[in-house]
Amino acid sequence: MAKKIRHLFFKKGKFRFINLLIYAVTAVAVFFVFLFLLVYAGLFGRLGTVKELAGIQHYLASEIYSADNVLLGKYYIQNRTNVVYKNIPEFFINALVATEDARFYSHNGIDKRSLLRVAFKSILLQKEESGGGSTLSQQLAKNLFPRKKYLMFSMPINKFREMILAVRLEKAYNKQDILELYLNTVSFGENTYGIESATHQYFRKKPEKLKPEESALLVGMLKATYVYNPQVHPENALKRRNTVFSQMIKYGYLDKAKADSLKQIPLKLNYTKYTHNEGPAPYFREHLRLELVKWFKEHPKPDGTKYNIYTDGLKIYTTINADLQQYAEEAVQAHLKYLQKLFDQSWKNTEPWGKDESIILNQVRKSARYESLKKKGMSDEAIMNVMAKPVKTEIFTWNGKLEKTISPIDSVKHYFKFLHAGFLAMEAKTGFVRAWVGGIDYRHFQYDHATARRQPGSVFKPVVYAAALESGLKPCDYFANDSVVYTGYDNWTPRNADRAYGGFYSVKGALTHSVNTVSVSILMNTGFDKVKSLARKMGIEAPLPEVPSLALGTAEVSLLELMQAYSAFINKGQVVKPLYLRRVEDKFGNIIYEEKPQVSIETVISESNAAIMTSMLQNVVDHGTASGLRSVYGFNNEMAGKTGTTQQNTDGWYIGYTPDLIAGAWVGGDNPCIRFRSMAYGQGSHAAMPIWAMFMQKIYADPLYRFSKNSQFNIPEEIKNEINCADFKEQQYESFRELLEKKGENVIELIKRLFRKKDQDKEIEEGQDQ
Repeated sequence: MAKKIRHLFFKKGKFRFINLLIYAVTAVAVFFVFLFLLVYAGLFGRLGTVKELAGIQHYLASEIYSADNVLLGKYYIQNRTNVVYKNIPEFFINALVATEDARFYSHNGIDKRSLLRVAFKSILLQKEESGGGSTLSQQLAKNLFPRKKYLMFSMPINKFREMILAVRLEKAYNKQDILELYLNTVSFGENTYGIESATHQYFRKKPEKLKPEESALLVGMLKATYVYNPQVHPENALKRRNTVFSQMIKYGYLDKAKADSLKQIPLKLNYTKYTHNEGPAPYFREHLRLELVKWFKEHPKPDGTKYNIYTDGLKIYTTINADLQQYAEEAVQAHLKYLQKLFDQSWKNTEPWGKDESIILNQVRKSARYESLKKKGMSDEAIMNVMAKPVKTEIFTWNGKLEKTISPIDSVKHYFKFLHAGFLAMEAKTGFVRAWVGGIDYRHFQYDHATARRQPGSVFKPVVYAAALESGLKPCDYFANDSVVYTGYDNWTPRNADRAYGGFYSVKGALTHSVNTVSVSILMNTGFDKVKSLARKMGIEAPLPEVPSLALGTAEVSLLELMQAYSAFINKGQVVKPLYLRRVEDKFGNIIYEEKPQVSIETVISESNAAIMTSMLQNVVDHGTASGLRSVYGFNNEMAGKTGTTQQNTDGWYIGYTPDLIAGAWVGGDNPCIRFRSMAYGQGSHAAMPIWAMFMQKIYADPLYRFSKNSQFNIPEEIKNEINCADFKEQQYESFRELLEKKGENVIELIKRLFRKKDQDKEIEEGQDQ
């Protein structure tokens, strides 16, 4: 055997192995030269020319900004935003070059000193990572033209493509342009592309504001974006960051003393993930997205092509105030967490839907899991069997995410029992929407309750009262608090929340204490046509049935519609349309859409009646159903508002306003059976009003907005005098003088009515004695 081996390698005294090696290397070299020529010729995909590369474009995310220029979120396929070279810190550039391509400024796209190492590791060994052999220009080529899979030799083919493209890119751009283009296309993981998006995600700042240790951290991520992700693997990221400092020492970009000092700085992030489901104002962003997609379909670019909200790099400027949005989200989160605990305790071991399992079965059949199994052709019985089996799953709770082993059916029940909320805040004079919260957690509950229509309860009453004032009713007119049967409407009878009847309420008093009997009487006296007509003018587009219960808010109306309606009271009778989108610019800064505040030209109610409505709604806060704002939350500034509660505590509402801001809150379940047992917890003053109160407390605690606490409604004295009457009287006229002073009445007829009233009272007393 030994002789055969020696014979293989030795011949006529010469070393045959060397010959074989030369032949092998030559054959491999010829093969790869031939392969390179095939790549160059475009056999494995066309390669852009220098001219074409000079005009290259890539997907850009569209960005949504608040009125105070805070990034709220993005619409994207790839989360990428361009930044110009001058806004990239010099320290970042030096860290990048020292770590990724030390000879960047001296090569023409290919680092010849690293070429052999690349050939051995990447081409011969077919390894993905070449230990830094690829230049920044080659990496840019890979960013712009992602690698492809071929039947054989995918790695060398892709490497040759990148080398050719790198040389052409160096001809098309100068070194600064290449760095700018690279840093706008490189991936930082989590579908985030470019330095601008990365700095926003990890530090919530612009690239030019990056500190040296933050720049080094981001540069360090480029070696392996998941392994060195500071949010996922902070220890790895810290070590890699310090390695970047060492590389900068090695290549003369940083002295050792400074580097040692930087290495001692702990890792600090301000992480915000800008996904479609996360970040500030997710419900608002989705509402806006749907409107923009619709608008762009009808309004193409000048060249006839369609705008793409996900790839065109649009800048979308809204009226949302980032601070107020945060305060609104915090208020909703804090109160709903507290409220859900009370709700769960109130039902204890009983399910809110009782024994009616059809309600849950309905919810199960609406679930994504059920629909997915149904599409596979499974029978209802088979699906229910699958969904009854416990599986390990992550569920949302108010104490954070929780991993539990439960069945999908139990998971449906878990989510079905949550209370939800909607909240809006709007600048009173302009209609600018400053905060928009559509629910408690967009990742799990994507239905927007800011635009959803629900029964408004008593928050609809101001519309009825305003229509009555326009018809000639006065705030100090009195109505009997009687339980009346409306025979023409299925013998329906309105009931007061406290079940108390008798006596007389002034119009002001009935609104203050939300008296249902009187509110229905006012509606019937005014007429359906007048109430519906005014509601339409005030911006309520929902269907309004002509039934007495309309006065109690049985028609379904959205929070957004009610906010617009209430704007008439503070704007001297003129309605202000809610506005949340200011303008949209293309990536070059050209305005392609712009909207200005819209105040109705028509005065829907008179200026004096608007002032009366505000005065009466102030009385609701001072002495009525919203008086908790004074007694519990300690507000002493001017504010007006109305609470609302629907039948069986299904919906809780509060809409209130100050001279500067209108805000409204709704709380309830996705189904009418998800409600509080007790009115003490379910009424609007307890379920919804605290959200409004917490929101306003945060505003007044902020030095930037504290001044608004001193704003006043400036109600004229004559209006104050006009509503200066008692909320409630045991009898309609307290004295003969008041009887005679009643305008427009025949005195004798009034005397007769007074005696009839006394005779009726006497009969009642005798009946009670009997």
